Amino acid sequence: MFQSFDEISDASQSADRLAALRARLDALGVDGFVVPRADRHQNEYIPRTEARLEWLTGFTGSAGTAVILKDRAAVLSDGRYTLQLRSQIDLSAFEPVSSVETSVTDYLLEHACGATIGIDPWLTTLAGTERLKTALEKRGGTLVTLDGNPIDAIWSDRPSASAGPVRLQPLRFAGRSAEEKIAEIAEAVEKAGCDLTVLTDPASVAWLFNIRGSDVEHTPLVLSFAVVTKSADAVLFVDETKLTGEVRDALTKTCAIEAYGDFAEHLRRASAGARIGLDRELVAAAIGEIVAGAGGTAELMDDPVRLARARKNEAEIAGSRSAHIRDGAAMVAFLAWLDRQAPGSVTEIAAAERLESLRAQAGEAGGMPLQDISFDTISGSGPNGAIVHYRVNRQTDRSLGDGELFLLDSGGQYQDGTTDITRTVAIGEPSAEMRAMFTRVLKGMIAITLARFPKGTRGVDIDVLARIALWKAGVDYAHGTGHGVGSFLAVHEGPQSISRRGMTAFEPGMIVSNEPGYYKEGAYGIRIENLVLVTPEETIEGGEKPMLGFETLTLCPIDRRLVDLALLTEEERDWLDAYHARVRGELLPHLSAEDADWLGEATRPLASGVN
Repeated sequence: MFQSFDEISDASQSADRLAALRARLDALGVDGFVVPRADRHQNEYIPRTEARLEWLTGFTGSAGTAVILKDRAAVLSDGRYTLQLRSQIDLSAFEPVSSVETSVTDYLLEHACGATIGIDPWLTTLAGTERLKTALEKRGGTLVTLDGNPIDAIWSDRPSASAGPVRLQPLRFAGRSAEEKIAEIAEAVEKAGCDLTVLTDPASVAWLFNIRGSDVEHTPLVLSFAVVTKSADAVLFVDETKLTGEVRDALTKTCAIEAYGDFAEHLRRASAGARIGLDRELVAAAIGEIVAGAGGTAELMDDPVRLARARKNEAEIAGSRSAHIRDGAAMVAFLAWLDRQAPGSVTEIAAAERLESLRAQAGEAGGMPLQDISFDTISGSGPNGAIVHYRVNRQTDRSLGDGELFLLDSGGQYQDGTTDITRTVAIGEPSAEMRAMFTRVLKGMIAITLARFPKGTRGVDIDVLARIALWKAGVDYAHGTGHGVGSFLAVHEGPQSISRRGMTAFEPGMIVSNEPGYYKEGAYGIRIENLVLVTPEETIEGGEKPMLGFETLTLCPIDRRLVDLALLTEEERDWLDAYHARVRGELLPHLSAEDADWLGEATRPLASGVN
């Protein structure tokens, strides 16, 4: 199993650890400290050795920050984790705060008047540091960067770092050689008027050099830095013990290799009198300090790899389509199996285990073994489904009960592509309310799927399409509608997204999720998710300008038992029937006879009756 179901959250020692941290801060002469859930690469999913926020507070969500002051402490996180945050932290030690309503800077403005607040400059970005500094100075406070993280000084049982090997991503999956990619990035560096740029995002480094690793759970990243000059000289900073002879020989044809720990000194030497391109939202403040201290000039420059890797090439697109066929076959085999089980006889953990096993079987059958799952499976029945990023463990595990909804959000990592799919299914007979809310979520998903939009359209421009049917019913969901997805890389990849913060224009080749939802606390959750590919501009018959659109990659039936036909338009019904016909056509050759029969029934045209 790639996933453990052990409970890793433990707030039982939070009060003692908080007291020890405050004593340490007193010794350092600061009034408070900001603890982001971050590593020096700003990874969304971080290695266990970097899980300082979790160690201190017990909170395991993928986004959060703790603010420690002398007389109070808070953990801030967004709407995905509202319920999880309250359930995981010690409420006598930490106050749960919605970061949507109150940002970290807002919290400091209110509670840290005149205070001296410390940060670890390796864990806070340049932009984040500037925001904190500005907020504190408004109230007569001071921001200081600390030498060393004070949590590390009291974390006696801190895990050791991963030592997994670096692997090459073959050209047949990568689509472009590292030499081509480096040349493209060098051109962007020169165009920006810089001498070199620093890449701190391991996904950017992995894409650039066509390498993959295992340093981050469920995401094939190598913890690494890179420097690329305008003359196309590249240096990779990595733990050299992770390199086999074959990998080293391949890499040295395209770049120099230096030890991971030598990055800061190399940058110090390279910065003297140079213009260094730094992404303020990604690069650690410590790197800015190194550049300035060496006499270099930091120039604002978006990570030039992020947009390049977001535009999938033909090999990556073909790989994603292939991965989704195998993944879809596994999902159908799972849903067919689940339908054959009596309500109450399957638990959340048993469901997650069964699905992972079927993914592995589908991968082997298709000649493309499952490398990992792309994130811990969200397997939530009944009220657990209302916890947006619920992680089942042996204490919370419950049966899929009769008359409940079951929300299953999961994905696989295959060498040719990364998948992410959510299906919500009825266990037994659903209520009329469940069917109505499910159908409203479905209407939003279909609206995004069918959208046509001009060049320059951003995620923020179309996010509303997924919400209108819910808004008309007086409800909403507290997460974005879609995130970018990598190619055997991170399941959450920027810069593209469908959300209120989605300011990057869509371009052909981008892959993004389409996943509206609805969550009724204490009762059930609904989410339907497909991955879609941005397609090239096409002229619409009778139209005046070409439009971009979406191609659906995910292949898996949507539970017809939860569809309220009265709430669907004719266009929406036609889309669902056409999608189900495509699912049948693509997946039937990959299924057993029993599962093929189930799929035929599950994808019957709506005109033949839903129930």
